[in-house]
Amino acid sequence: MVNWNDSGEIPHLHDKLNERWHREALETWQPPASAWLALVARQHLANFELWHTEDAARAAGATDEQLAAVKRRIDATNQRRNDLAEAVDQMLLESLAARNLPAPDAELHSETPGLMIDRLSILSLKIFHTHEEIDRIDAPAGHAERNRERLKILLEQRSDLAECLMRLWRQTLDGQRRFKLYRQLKMYNDPHLNPVLYGKSAAGKP
Repeated sequence: MVNWNDSGEIPHLHDKLNERWHREALETWQPPASAWLALVARQHLANFELWHTEDAARAAGATDEQLAAVKRRIDATNQRRNDLAEAVDQMLLESLAARNLPAPDAELHSETPGLMIDRLSILSLKIFHTHEEIDRIDAPAGHAERNRERLKILLEQRSDLAECLMRLWRQTLDGQRRFKLYRQLKMYNDPHLNPVLYGKSAAGKP
């Protein structure tokens, strides 16, 4: 059963992981003992890898072959990111089912906790890299101040979102609100649904 009653728990975990993953090799990392926090961490890892893989696509001098390989990594990582956001919702709904929740007649919330946690993950990465820009020694005049203003906005947005997420969870526990598992049903990686993929196969191409 998910034991979660602190709006700052997930942002704190995201920040802690950002610090560690930028400092140490990812291979040395071990997920939290809690199955719930381990799932949140794995979903954040997908966003962390996606952020830095997308940076590789922007590198000056990258060849077409390198960009194609990066694009494939982006697609695969983004699929994993979405799958893990769905897994977060699935775990929460299984925990709620043990309490005969969500209440079937409660007001439906359109955005799921998994998608909100995904947004918190991305905000944490923006916050981390904005801190880096504030501390940049070679930055032009005014750069640090612009990024301090940016940081204030990001922190406010994250605080608001974390509170909204926690409110949704508490109201769901109280029987006032409910959410569903919304499948992303991505098509771009599916060889049965993307004509670019099944077209090659139908034409007998490798």
